[in-house]
Amino acid sequence: MTLVADVNIGGILTYIMYMYLTASSFHVLRRETKLLNIGGVHVSVSDASPEILDLQKGYAYKDPHCAGSRHGIVHLFEWKWSDIAAECERFLGPYGFCGVQTSPASENRMVTSPDRPWWERYQPVSYKMTTRSGSEQDFRDMVSRCAAQGVRIYVDVVLNHMTGSGGKGTGTAGTYFDADSLQFPGVPYGPTDFNSDKCFTGDGSIHNYNNAEEIRNCNLVSLLDLKLAKSYVRDKVTQYLNHLVDLGVAGFRVDAAKHMWPGDLTVIMGKVKDVQLGGRPFVVQEVIDMGNEAVAGTEYLSSGRITNFKFGAELARVFR
Repeated sequence: MTLVADVNIGGILTYIMYMYLTASSFHVLRRETKLLNIGGVHVSVSDASPEILDLQKGYAYKDPHCAGSRHGIVHLFEWKWSDIAAECERFLGPYGFCGVQTSPASENRMVTSPDRPWWERYQPVSYKMTTRSGSEQDFRDMVSRCAAQGVRIYVDVVLNHMTGSGGKGTGTAGTYFDADSLQFPGVPYGPTDFNSDKCFTGDGSIHNYNNAEEIRNCNLVSLLDLKLAKSYVRDKVTQYLNHLVDLGVAGFRVDAAKHMWPGDLTVIMGKVKDVQLGGRPFVVQEVIDMGNEAVAGTEYLSSGRITNFKFGAELARVFR
């Protein structure tokens, strides 16, 4: 169990617990405990389920690299990098917090109707690191100042897609894009770098959530779906993740992981460098799986932890 704190606009800490499916809670998936070592537990390879074998592969990504006995991770959603740095020095470091999950750091589309909503941060224009949270230098300074306080940084990364379909303009770093013609010169990406040829719905968007191929090959709410099976696209995504590692981050929260093929994520994460603290980056993947769905969270265990969306529902059921 990982304790995550959300911070409201007034700066008051309100605590929310998220469950991540990890090696410490894998007993629901195993059959016998014999030979395969997963986090100190031995499972016979012959008796292990496919999910257990995937869990063993992804075990390297489970360590959040907390300093000492620290455990709490706070999600400072939409905070500026300079404000996060100050918070590390003022509160998080002195009070023993492990780390901070930030909003996406990549350049995004600027949405004006409604006026600059939070979700514009999830419409990448390029992997340049200028957003309303600050510049790349501001980000670098935040990571350094938080590290000095023993606080790790985990970045929310948007790898599944680029902007919403339609329209053209410039992003938060001033980079031009044309979503009508699938041109994103800031990367660069062009028409052949998207899954348009693999989605067979009339408008290119997901409509049937009982169809795993549609979920992974079509546009999520019209967001232009990247062709992560293509080596060139994988390389561009990996370059961005490795740049974040070079800046000192300890790991990633992967947005919309459910909409990417597990094999693609496994290959991409395998190309990411070890973090500066030593070892593999801490990876948490957003996979909404409430049970009996076409895409199961257990499919993603080879590339990191997954968010357990059922935890909140089950906790609410207990209190009813």
